[in-house]
Amino acid sequence: MDPRQSNAADNAIVVRNLQKSYKDFKVLHGIDITVRRGSILALLGPNGAGKTTTIRILSTLLPPDGGEAQVNGFDVVNQACDVRSSIGLTGQFAAVDEYLTGEENLLMLGRLYRLSQADTRRRTRELLEQFDLVDAARRPVRTYSGGMKRRLDLAMSLIAAPPIIFLDEPTTGLDPRSRLSMWNLIKELARGGATILLTTQYMDEADFLADWIVVIDEGKVIAEGDANSLKSRVGADHVDLTISADSNFALAQQAVDGVQFQANPEQRILTIAANDGVTTLRNILRRLDEAQIEIEGLNMRRPTLDDVFLFLTDNGSHEHAKEIN
Repeated sequence: MDPRQSNAADNAIVVRNLQKSYKDFKVLHGIDITVRRGSILALLGPNGAGKTTTIRILSTLLPPDGGEAQVNGFDVVNQACDVRSSIGLTGQFAAVDEYLTGEENLLMLGRLYRLSQADTRRRTRELLEQFDLVDAARRPVRTYSGGMKRRLDLAMSLIAAPPIIFLDEPTTGLDPRSRLSMWNLIKELARGGATILLTTQYMDEADFLADWIVVIDEGKVIAEGDANSLKSRVGADHVDLTISADSNFALAQQAVDGVQFQANPEQRILTIAANDGVTTLRNILRRLDEAQIEIEGLNMRRPTLDDVFLFLTDNGSHEHAKEIN
C-alpha cells in the first residue's frame, strides 16, 4: 500500500520538503518521504545522493535547513528529545566498545538510557539470545567477527525497545552468510511491530526486505513504489547483449540510440529495456546487423532492482522517473 495515501495516524515518519546544504553545496533539494507504522522502507541511492544526511536529520543529529520532519508524531527540531526516545540508530560502522564484552556493552547502554538495573539485565539477556550472542557474551568485542559486531551494534540500538529503527547501510562489509543473518533479524523486528527505515546500495537487500522503496539521486526523490511496481514500470523485459570484441562498442551504442539502454563498456554489454518484448528485440537486432555489429551473447530476462537503480540514477536518465512516480 502506498504510504502517501494512508491516514496521518498510520505513519511513523513523515518528511515534507526536507532541505539541507553544506555551505554552497545543496545535499537535499526538498525530499518527501512517508513511512507507515510497522513497515520497512528502503532508501536507495548512489554515494552522495543524500541518504545518510536524511538519516542524520531524522535522528536529530543534524538540523535541516528547510522543510519539516516528524518521527513518531514528534518534530525533529522542536521535539528532539521525544524523537530520540522513540528511535534506535545503527550507523554504517559498528559503534561498540571493543575493549568491553558484548554483555558489558549492552549493560552500559541500558544504564545510559536510564533503565532500571533489573530492566537493563532483562533486556541484555533477551537481546543476547535474539541476536545469537549468548556464547560470545563475555568475550571482548575485539575478538568478534564483523558480522557479530554488526549484530551487537543493532542489539544495542534496541536496548530501550524503540518503536522506530534507523539502519544506515546495516550490512556493509559483511559476507553473504552474515548479510542473510542480518536480513532475517531485520524481518523479525518488523514482524514484531517495529518501523524500519534503512539505507542501502544493495538492490537484493531492498528487494528482500522493503515494503516500499524510495530512490533518491542528487538530493531529490526520483522514484518510489514497491519492488514489483518499480520493476514492471522500468520495462517488461530486459535484454542483455554482449558485443563481440571484433566490433566497435561505441558504434553499437549509436545503433540503439533512441531506445532506453544501459551500457557496460568493460564487459561489452548493452542492457536494453524491451517494453514490447520480442518486437523490440527484433528491431534492435536488425539495427545492429545493419551497423555490422557482431553479437556474442543474448539473454532476455525480467528486470531487477539493479536495472531500476541503474536506469534511474544514470546521468541524464532522470526523465524516466516521471514515468514511474
